Amino acid sequence: MSDEVSAEQKLYNERQAKAKQLQELGVNPYGNGFNPDSTAAALLEKYNAETPEALETSKPGPFTLAGRVVSVRDFGKAAFIVVQDRTGSLQVHVKKDALGEEKFKVWKLVDLADFVGVKGTLFKSKTGELTLSATELTFLGKSLRPLPGKFSKGDDAEAKAWAEKQALADVEERYRRRYVDLLSNPSVRDTFKKRTKLVQFIRNFLDARDFMEVETPMMHTLVSGAAARPFKTHHNALDLPLVMRIAPELHLKRLVVGGFDRVYEINRNFRNEGLSTRHNPEFTMLEFYQAYATYEDLMDLTEQMISEAAVAVTGSSVVKYGEQTIDFKKGWPRIPMMDAIRAKVPELGESDFTDVTRLRAVASREAGEKDKTAIATMNCGELIGFLFEQHVEGTLVQPTFITQFPVETSPLARRNGKNPAVTDRFELFCVGREIANAFSELNDPVDQAQRFQSQLDAKDRGQQETMDYDQDYIRALEHGLPPTAGEGIGIDRLAMLLTDAQSIRDVILFPLLKPQQ
Repeated sequence: MSDEVSAEQKLYNERQAKAKQLQELGVNPYGNGFNPDSTAAALLEKYNAETPEALETSKPGPFTLAGRVVSVRDFGKAAFIVVQDRTGSLQVHVKKDALGEEKFKVWKLVDLADFVGVKGTLFKSKTGELTLSATELTFLGKSLRPLPGKFSKGDDAEAKAWAEKQALADVEERYRRRYVDLLSNPSVRDTFKKRTKLVQFIRNFLDARDFMEVETPMMHTLVSGAAARPFKTHHNALDLPLVMRIAPELHLKRLVVGGFDRVYEINRNFRNEGLSTRHNPEFTMLEFYQAYATYEDLMDLTEQMISEAAVAVTGSSVVKYGEQTIDFKKGWPRIPMMDAIRAKVPELGESDFTDVTRLRAVASREAGEKDKTAIATMNCGELIGFLFEQHVEGTLVQPTFITQFPVETSPLARRNGKNPAVTDRFELFCVGREIANAFSELNDPVDQAQRFQSQLDAKDRGQQETMDYDQDYIRALEHGLPPTAGEGIGIDRLAMLLTDAQSIRDVILFPLLKPQQ
């Protein structure tokens, strides 16, 4: 056994021994319930501005507080500790004279990361820190493993050296042991608080506009709602092959057919694709649908929602993201896709976008061998999409709407009234990545059936990210879908922007990781 492992085991054994000592003192080392009347943040907010003299005179309290011990300065018969609860942390003064002999014996068995309940009055320490002077201490829970990078009073030199080395410097280990990451890093806790605030804001924003939140199935019999590879599963009782939802779109539009004119779902989707700083196989989307609206209406709504969300979450519409400064104030550019391509590839004229040979030649010029194989089977619309990804997408730093996507890449979107080769669709891009996708919905069942067939044809040509033919959805459209616009927004990617997170794993509490051996 290595020295490092033996040191870890030594700490573990010492803490188990203290748990046994607590039992011998009649204290359950794994307590059951405690009812604090205060939180760290509430006490700081109310009393931190008081002078030491005012606190000495009024002696506010007694208050009870519960939390995890995250710092200890031990002076033998007294100690200053820091107790952390869900709202923050507060210093506590533990003194033998105030606690009494028996309770002080219990205190001597407290380690860093243990849970305690304390009761006492407030004062200011010599350094001016608001402090709770403990008159009672209740042991609530023993931690058998130390906090990363910290050691407890009484640990020997070997154990201290091991504990100091345990700070979670390895990023993947932080994701793998998120519970310790949250304990150790206040900035990580803040990220996820901001994510929750973002989701709450979106719900309130849509609820205020008479949208109804709904739930739709996560297991489907068909691949539908997006162009992506699914995860496959099986229902044993029905002996039925199923796929995990890649998008809730077609179920939500069925609800619009059924008379719910404004619906939304904050949903979990599953796509069997690669892992990267921008992709996690399980992710969160907002999808919403509004009857009697167009994709242009949703551009206005999206701009308002995200610009207000930025203020609600960060306090400003101007947000730092890495080395970039992102301005979410309204007034975002709206650029047709082919115009955006021509700005980066000026040699392409307007007529070239209907010339498949010309598009293939331009697309192949900077493509790798794998892409060249795919390009050889692409049609005009697919090549236009490829050229956009190749030359434009990564350059869109500020919030930008790209509009008028080719019909071939938009199987569920309505054709443009003036140019039937493109659709009334937009995607929102920021810092070189897609944040939202929306369009005026296709409500012509005949056209939709033809688009589904085109997806099957693409699958026959070897494309893996295609949709199935959904006959029941065609039947729903035949009952009549009102003019409708719908949109999907990636909650994870939006959270990344508003928390300055460079990887999608930084805004997902438990991202998918390959198991350790």
